[in-house]
Amino acid sequence: MSTTYSLPFEEPVVELNRQIEALAEREDAELMQEELDNLRDNRDRLLKKIYAQLTPWDTVRVARHPNRPQTADYINMICRDFRELHGDRNFGDDRSIITGFGRIGSEKVLIVGHQKGRTTQERIACHFGCAHPEGYRKAMIKMKLAEKFGLPIVTFIDTPGAYPGLKAEERGQAEAIAVNLRDMSRLKTPILSIVIGEGGSGGALGIGVADRVAMMENSWYSVISPEGCAAILWKVANDETNNKAANSLALTANDNLNNGLIDCIVKEPLGGAHRNPKLAAEQLQRYVIDTLRELSRFNPRALVERRYEKFRRIGEFNEAEHAQ
Repeated sequence: MSTTYSLPFEEPVVELNRQIEALAEREDAELMQEELDNLRDNRDRLLKKIYAQLTPWDTVRVARHPNRPQTADYINMICRDFRELHGDRNFGDDRSIITGFGRIGSEKVLIVGHQKGRTTQERIACHFGCAHPEGYRKAMIKMKLAEKFGLPIVTFIDTPGAYPGLKAEERGQAEAIAVNLRDMSRLKTPILSIVIGEGGSGGALGIGVADRVAMMENSWYSVISPEGCAAILWKVANDETNNKAANSLALTANDNLNNGLIDCIVKEPLGGAHRNPKLAAEQLQRYVIDTLRELSRFNPRALVERRYEKFRRIGEFNEAEHAQ
């Protein structure tokens, strides 16, 4: 996967990479091995420093990196025997949501995930990861099938939000998401949701009601995108207002963990998942397998009760404690 695209704050790293590539292509590269190693060490130290100081708006831009692994990439890297399932038995097949059965390690699972697409044609077909109501209905039908066969559900969240078009609203966008929120909370099977890139609003929540909710280290999860928030509050979305909005929304993985909205942060390779998709997939696979084994200890009724209590606790505020 190419990493030629670079973010503005990565320019010093790009320059070091150019020096490394130029040195590695020289005929006497073997004699320059020590210098090459020093350059690589400097690049890694610089990457570590840059990514330790990312602003929330920088994190959003990393989550949108065009080379960042998507649901289909993770399926190809960590799943065996995957068989995709299509359609909502009502309107059609929404390509912005992938569903299918497969194995992650030794675990048989149903996988549901947003898909943005790579090429321009794929992105248009996938609505840039913004699902229509038929996508959420497709996901729910497959989740109920997993419940029937006693298989756990793993969802990969990566969307700026549900599709906002007129046709989507006419076909019941809000109702489809609301039904998913209700029915996912009742499913008698383990559910694990991971935000792998963008986690925008109801579009993310439509497949995000789970026993465990995690985020990749450089992903974001919020009620609205920074641009949408900026357009509402300041009537214009630019770098300045987007920065302000991102800071106010508390959308980073650390913010969401501190606020009790997620349960875990899945570490990414140095410099983000787009720099080493294979290692990112390996780390994600370990987390999925360990978490599913943990959830398998609970009986189905206990899972539903614990899931209900988990989401009821979100946003709890004790006036007596804060009055002291």
